[in-house]
Amino acid sequence: MKKPSIKPSLALIEPEIPQNTGTLMRLSACFGTHLHVVEPCGFVWRDRNLLRAGMDYMDMASVSRYDSWEHFRSIHEGRRMVRISPEAETSFLDFVFFPDDILLLGRESCGFSRAVTEQTPLAVKIPMVAHARSLNVAIAGACVISEALRQGRYFDEENKHSVHDTLL
Repeated sequence: MKKPSIKPSLALIEPEIPQNTGTLMRLSACFGTHLHVVEPCGFVWRDRNLLRAGMDYMDMASVSRYDSWEHFRSIHEGRRMVRISPEAETSFLDFVFFPDDILLLGRESCGFSRAVTEQTPLAVKIPMVAHARSLNVAIAGACVISEALRQGRYFDEENKHSVHDTLL
C-alpha cells in the first residue's frame, strides 16, 4: 500500500504548559507530522521550559501558530477535526482515521471551550482504568497520533531502525 502524501497532524488548542508544547513539538519532529498551536498560549513562546522540552528538535519540527480558534478553523475548513477527550464515547482504537485528519488536544486545565466542542462533533477517548481522569496532553497526543499513523501505514517505510535507536 502506498502512503498518502499527507499525514494526520496534531493541534494544541490554547496550551497552558510550555513543557507539553515542547514535548509535542519534539514528537512531531520525530514522527514527521505537523503541529498546529492555537493561541492564546498561557506562556511566552520562547519560555525556557518550552525550549528545554523541545530540545534541539524544535528546529526540525513543523509548527504553525494561529492567533485564535476562528483563524485556525478558517484556514483548515474542509479538513476533518477530531477532538481527543475523556468525555468521548468512541475509543481511538475503534476509530478510522483519515490521512488529513487534525487531532485536537485541549487546554491542560479544562479541555475544550464550548465553541470548539460544538464545532467539532467527532471525538475519541483513550480507554483508561476506572477512576482515572485523564492523561497528560502530550502523552494523549502521542497515543492517538501513533494509532492514526499506524492505520495509515506511515511507520512501514519510515522507521526501519530499532526503537532503541531513537531513545536519548
